[in-house]
Amino acid sequence: MNWADEMASFDRDTSLSRLGSERFDVLVVGGGITGTGVALDAAARGLTTALVEKDDFASGTSSKSSKLVHGGLRYLQQKEYLLVRENLAERQRLLRNAPHLVTPLPFLVPLFGKDGVVNQAVAKAYNTALWMYDLAGGLRIGRRHRRIDRDEAQRLMPTLRADRLVAGFIYYDARADDARLTLALARTAALDHGAVAANYAPVASLLHDGSGRVAGARLGPSAPATGHDSHGVEIRAGVVVNATGVWADDVRAMDESSGSATLRPAKGVHVTLPWDKLRCEVAAVIPVPGDRRSVFVVPWGNRVYVGTTDTDYDGPLDDPQCSAEDIAYLLGAVNASVTEPVSESDVLGTWAGLRPLVRQAATERTADLSRRHTVFTSDDGLVTITGGKLTTYRTMAADAVDAALSVLGRGRGRRRRSPTARMTIRGGDGLGSLSGEDGARRLGLDPAVHDHLLSRFGSEAAAVADLMAADPSLRRPLVEGLPYLAAEAVWAVRQEMARTVEDVLARRTRALLLDREATAAAAPGVAGLIGDELGWDEATRSAQVEAFLAAVRREQAATRA
Repeated sequence: MNWADEMASFDRDTSLSRLGSERFDVLVVGGGITGTGVALDAAARGLTTALVEKDDFASGTSSKSSKLVHGGLRYLQQKEYLLVRENLAERQRLLRNAPHLVTPLPFLVPLFGKDGVVNQAVAKAYNTALWMYDLAGGLRIGRRHRRIDRDEAQRLMPTLRADRLVAGFIYYDARADDARLTLALARTAALDHGAVAANYAPVASLLHDGSGRVAGARLGPSAPATGHDSHGVEIRAGVVVNATGVWADDVRAMDESSGSATLRPAKGVHVTLPWDKLRCEVAAVIPVPGDRRSVFVVPWGNRVYVGTTDTDYDGPLDDPQCSAEDIAYLLGAVNASVTEPVSESDVLGTWAGLRPLVRQAATERTADLSRRHTVFTSDDGLVTITGGKLTTYRTMAADAVDAALSVLGRGRGRRRRSPTARMTIRGGDGLGSLSGEDGARRLGLDPAVHDHLLSRFGSEAAAVADLMAADPSLRRPLVEGLPYLAAEAVWAVRQEMARTVEDVLARRTRALLLDREATAAAAPGVAGLIGDELGWDEATRSAQVEAFLAAVRREQAATRA
C-alpha cells in the first residue's frame, strides 16, 4: 500500500485537520473544473497537494455550463483553428478517460429557405466548416458529418417549421454532466493520488514568507451547517495556484504585486423545457434571428434545455441570475424555427453561469472573445490560470502545474510531466462488467435504474446499489418525476462531501435545473434524509430548507423582473 492509499480520504473534517497540520508543495484555490483538474495533475505528478473551495465543488460556472464537451464549431468563424484542434483532442481524451460521464452526442444543423430552396452560400459555408471540423479532429469520434434531406431532419426534430425547412447537416460532439465531472476529478485527486480537498473552506488572505513570497493561505469562516469551521486554519505551501474562475482577480488582489484586473465576465443562461414541447431526438443548432449567433437545443431525459446567451456581466459574481430578457432571447430564437411556440409558462428551470473570459478589446462582444486560457505568475510567486473552457480543463491544469513547478524550482524530467492524458477518472474503469442486461442483473437493478446509476457513478454504481440492497427504502425517488433516488443523497453525504440541501439537489443531482417546482417541494424530505446522516437538529433542518427555498425564490423573482 503506497502513501496515497494510506492517506486517501474525501472527508471534510479530516481534510480540514490535515490542511492545518501538514505542509504542501501546491495549494490550489478554487474547486471548479479547472481547480480540481490542477489538483489532480499536481497530485498525480507526486506533489503533495491541497485543494480548497469557498463554497461547494462546482458551485460556480462549473455546474452552470452548456454541459457540452466540444471543439467549438463557431470558433472556426473566428479563425481559432488551433483552439478547435486542441478542443477536439481533449474531447476524445475525455470520452476515453471518463466514459461514464462524457458521451457522444449527434447535432442537427437545420437548413432553412424559401419555396424549398436553401441559400447555397449558407449551405456551402456550413459544409466547408464541418469538413474543417472533421479534419481538425472531429473524425476521431468515429463518425463524420453528413448532409441529410428535409424528411430526415424533420424526423429528428418534428417541431421544426416545415414551410421553411429544406435540409440539414448532422455532426458529432459530446456531452457531460459538468458538476459530476468536476466532483469526479476532486475525488480522483484525493482518493487515488493523496490530495487533500475541502469544500466550504474560503480563503480569507494569502500568507507570505519573510521575503514576501506567497507561501500559503489563511481560511475564513465556513458557511453554516457545514460541520467543522475552517476559520483561522493556515495552510502552508510552496506555491499557490489561483484557479477561481471569475473570482481570480479577487484572489490576485490579496497579492499586492498582481496588478490590474484581467477578466471580463460574460453571462451564459439556459432554460429547461418539457421534451415534448420540442421533441428533438438529437441536439440541434438553432440560428438566432437578427444576431450572429446560434443556440443549442439539447435533450436531457424527458426534458430539453436551450442555451446559451453570451452577454457582458457586471453584477454580483456569487449570484448571477436568468432574467426575463434572457428567457425572451432564448425562446424567441426557438420560436422562430418551430411550429409549436413555447412560452415562459413552459419553463421548468433556469441556470446562469459566468465565463471567465480574458479581457481584450473593450469594444468586442463577449461572444467574439477568445476562449483560450492564460497562465501567469506574479512577482511574489502566485500562479493564476484564467480563461479557457470546460473541454480544455486538462490542458489548462497541466500548464498551471508546469508554472507551479517553475516557482518551486523543480525541473520537468519524465516524472514531472503531466500524466493525465491517459488517466481514467474515478468511476470510469471496469464499466464493461457492469454494462447491459448482465450488469443490471449483477447489481439487482431495474434496467432503467441501472442505466441511470451507471451514467452518473460509473463503476461506483455497484456501491450505490449496495446501499439500496441494505435499505430498500433508499430505492424511492428523491424528487417526484425525476430519476434520482434517495440512495444518491445518502451516497452524496457519505462519499461526495455534500453538506447542504442545495449540494444534493443542485449539484450531486441536477434536480433543481430540471424541475424547480418539484425540487422545491422535495426539499423538506431531502433535509430529513441527509440531516440524519449529518446529525442535524430540527432547527438546522428547517434552516437548510428555508435557505434552499430562498434561493429558488430568487431565481423565480429574477425571471419576472
